[in-house]
Amino acid sequence: INAEYMGLREQKMKAALLPEEYSKLSGLKKAKHLPPPYKLRRYYLPSEVATHNTAYDCWVSMFDFVCDLTALIQENSGPEIEPIVKAAGTDITHWFDAKTKEPKTFINPVTSLQEPYAPNGPFLHLPPSGPNSCFQADFDVPWWKQESLRIGQLTKKVRKIRIINTLTTDDDVIDVCAEETLNEILDRYLVINKHAASYTWKRLSKPLDMGKTLEENDIPDETADFLDLGIEEEEYIAAIHIYYNDDLTVAQNLH
Repeated sequence: INAEYMGLREQKMKAALLPEEYSKLSGLKKAKHLPPPYKLRRYYLPSEVATHNTAYDCWVSMFDFVCDLTALIQENSGPEIEPIVKAAGTDITHWFDAKTKEPKTFINPVTSLQEPYAPNGPFLHLPPSGPNSCFQADFDVPWWKQESLRIGQLTKKVRKIRIINTLTTDDDVIDVCAEETLNEILDRYLVINKHAASYTWKRLSKPLDMGKTLEENDIPDETADFLDLGIEEEEYIAAIHIYYNDDLTVAQNLH
């Protein structure tokens, strides 16, 4: 193995701030009644979705995607928006058929006609069961098929991880997405330690590859095994120790 290869591998493993394509601000500018730009991620926690739960800041998840419907709500009005606003911050996969990804339908026992299933009321772009002069089909693609509204994916597994700072002795537990790399986890940890990229991240004294996930770094999710043994998840959380590199040249400006 030559020195050039080893140098590239070491560089890849190092802690670093995420490049722009992995962690950038949303496209929202200073639009009226819209929330300020936020950091886009590849994966989101259900708890993150849940915090965006108003008409002026509305996220939902469906079929493992996270969608920001804020602009959609602001651009439309009427009773068809209300079901969407009420669902803000929640998962709405159950509104749609698992195979077709279209709104669910049912057979009305009174009319024997197939009708949209909308227990919270008809929502935007949902076609009526019969002729309706009030329905406006002035759109090319219904909102639930608009990929431009998708801002990332919903994690399939939330993991807890302890991060122990050997310099300050701070011991923090954070929720992360199982699919995230260690550098993406570092990006979440920046709100606690803005100099996180100036540390070497280790597990059991072994340096971690920051370009890989927890699982790929031999930190498996053992939650199910511990629950089978009657041990609650909070009683055992895998720990990562971070060691200060005496280098403040890499820091996150949070202002």
